[in-house]
Amino acid sequence: MTAARERSFPSISVDDGVYAPQDDSFLLCAEIATHTAVAGARVLDLCTGSGIAAIEAARRGAREVVAYDISSRAVACALSNADVNGVSIDARVGTLFDAQQDAPFGVIVSNPPYVPSPRAPVGMGLHRAWDAGDRGRVVLDLLCKHAFDLLVPGGAVIMVQSELCGVEDSLDRLRDTGLDAEVIRRRTIDFGPVLRERAPWMEAVGLIEAGCRSEELIVIEGRRPADS
Repeated sequence: MTAARERSFPSISVDDGVYAPQDDSFLLCAEIATHTAVAGARVLDLCTGSGIAAIEAARRGAREVVAYDISSRAVACALSNADVNGVSIDARVGTLFDAQQDAPFGVIVSNPPYVPSPRAPVGMGLHRAWDAGDRGRVVLDLLCKHAFDLLVPGGAVIMVQSELCGVEDSLDRLRDTGLDAEVIRRRTIDFGPVLRERAPWMEAVGLIEAGCRSEELIVIEGRRPADS
């Protein structure tokens, strides 16, 4: 097992095959820790991985936290980490479409796969935690399309992504469904191992400029109007 911790965020351990918390995880958790909508809300965590975002929501006073991941190994890891951190979450194997059966929620949090990939995201394995199609939007587009219907009036979706997969695309898609959407946090980081390996391909297809080896991580909030 490997462990990850940053500042006052949850203490997390992961088994092989489960996405270990990285800069995007901590950026999302920083927003959860201060977001006024979380306390007392029924929270949905999509693509929970290690469970760090779900656990942070529970630590910050969420009334109930339901978490989904397609990996049974990730779900087991999230439940174990919740026990270690002294909180309760309901983690399940499933997708956004399974979560629709449990709607509505006051808050949705998500660190979905968003890394552009020359290959379609098929099969199981750790790569499913980041591979998201040639534009990095396979999961993001689904989340943007369905978030409105998953939320109660006045509810909010809080999600993290890279600038490389289209920030304006996400904002426009959320707004098209009736959500008020804006960027609420940013952090620039150097490429990790996966993006460094893919940099020549991304240069060739025009996703990055020649020599670019950093990205900006973005947290987006989409809020459903209270009267909708």
